[in-house]
Amino acid sequence: MEERTYLKWYNKVGYGSGDIAGNVVYAFLSSFVMIYLTNTVGLSAGIVGTLIAVSKLFDGFTDIFFGSMIDKTHTKLGKARPWMLYGYIGCAITLAAIFAVPESWGATAQYAWFFIAYTLLNGVFYTANNIAYSALTSLVTKNSKERVQMGSYRFIFAFATSLLIQSVTIGFVAKCGGGAAAWRTVAIIYSVIGLIINTISTFSVKELSEEELHEGKEKKAQEEKYGLLEAFKLLVSNRFYLMICGVYILQQLYGAMINAGIYYMTYVLKNENLYGAFSWAINIPLIIALVFTPALVGRWKGMYKLNLRGYMVAVAGRGLVVVAGYMGSVPLMLLFTALAAFGQGPWQGDMNAVIASCSEYTFLTKGKRVDGTMYSCTSLGVKLGGGLGTAIAGWMLEFSKFDGTLAMQPQSCIDMLHIMYLWLPLVIDVLIMLVLSRMNVEETNEKIKAKKKIEIETA
Repeated sequence: MEERTYLKWYNKVGYGSGDIAGNVVYAFLSSFVMIYLTNTVGLSAGIVGTLIAVSKLFDGFTDIFFGSMIDKTHTKLGKARPWMLYGYIGCAITLAAIFAVPESWGATAQYAWFFIAYTLLNGVFYTANNIAYSALTSLVTKNSKERVQMGSYRFIFAFATSLLIQSVTIGFVAKCGGGAAAWRTVAIIYSVIGLIINTISTFSVKELSEEELHEGKEKKAQEEKYGLLEAFKLLVSNRFYLMICGVYILQQLYGAMINAGIYYMTYVLKNENLYGAFSWAINIPLIIALVFTPALVGRWKGMYKLNLRGYMVAVAGRGLVVVAGYMGSVPLMLLFTALAAFGQGPWQGDMNAVIASCSEYTFLTKGKRVDGTMYSCTSLGVKLGGGLGTAIAGWMLEFSKFDGTLAMQPQSCIDMLHIMYLWLPLVIDVLIMLVLSRMNVEETNEKIKAKKKIEIETA
C-alpha cells in the first residue's frame, strides 16, 4: 500500500532552502571565526579555544529545553515554525556581532565581547532555530519517503551554501578592503541574506494539525504532560538517540578539522586559495550523493545498509588522502577527498528520517511522542561537536607554537597541521562507521511492531 503524500515539490525545495540560512551562520562561523580572531584581531588561538569550550558549558542544557518547548507550543503557525522564524533574528544580530569585535578595545574586553556574542548565538538563537527547523521533518509529513527527500533537499542547499561561503569569503573580504572593517561588512551582508531566506523557508511549508499527526492512541500519548527531566530520561533511554548524538558530534569534530584546512593550505601547501578548491572537492560529491540518496534508500529497502556502506567508502577515501598528503600530491588529495565526501553523502541526506525513526522507537517502547525534543540531537551535535572542534583546533595550534603574525610557521606547527588535517579526519570517520554499524533503528521498529501485532492477535 502506497503511503499518502503530503508535500508538493515546491514545499520540499522551500523547506530545503532553510539550510541556506543555517549555513550562512554555520559555514561562515566554523570556517573563518578562528582565522579572523587570530590573524585580524590578533587574539590568542588558545584563549579563543578555551572561551569556546567554556561557552559549551553554558549552552549545553538549552538543546533539550528548546526541544521540549517546541513540543509544548501551540500557535496558528504551528509548533516549530514560530521558533524557526523568530530565532533567526537573534542569529543574524549575533553573527554580525562576532565579526565586529571593537578594534579600539583592550584584549580582555575583546575576549568578553566575543564570548558573549558567541554564547548567545549558539546557546539561544541558533539552538531555537535549528531544532525547530529539523523538527519540521516530522511535523509537515508522515510519509517516510518525503522525509528522506526533505533531508536530501536540505543538505543539497546546505553543502552548496558551504561551498559558496568557503569559496568566495576570502576574496569577498579582500574586495571589501580587507581588515576588521571588511570582515564586519561581510558578516552583516551574510546575516541579512540569511534572515530573508529563513523567513521564506518558514512559510514554504505548513505543519499538519495535531489531530492528523497523532491519531487514536498516539494522540492521547502526545497530550500527556511531561517535564524537562522526564524528556531527558526519555532521550537517554533511547540508545539510537545516543548513537545519533555521538555521530553528529563526531561529524562536527570532523568538520572543524577540515575547516582548519585554511591553515594547512596557507602554511603547508603555501596557497590559501586552495581552500576553495578543496571545498569544491568536498561539497560537489556530497551534493551528487544527496541527489541519488532517496532512490538508493528505496532500492536497498531502508537507510541502514546505505549509510554503513557509504562510510566504508569514506574511510577508504580519507585513508588515501593521508597517503597523498605525505606524497605532496595536491591532485590526488583532491581526488580522494572527493571520494570520501561521496561516501559521507547518504547519511547526510537521510539523517533527519533516521531521527524520525528514533522518535517512533521512543513511542513504541515508552508510549510517548517527543518529536521536537528528539531533534535536539541536531543542535546538540552542532554546538558540542562544532564548538569543541573549533576549541580543540585552537588549543592544538597554540600547543604547536602557531603565531598568526609569522609568514612561516615553526616545524612543530607544520607537524600539527598534518595531524589535524590528515590523520584526525580519518580516525573520526572510522569511529562514525563503527557507530553506524549498530544503528539499525528501522529493523528494530519493525520487530517491535510485529511483536505487538502478535500479542494483540493472541490476546
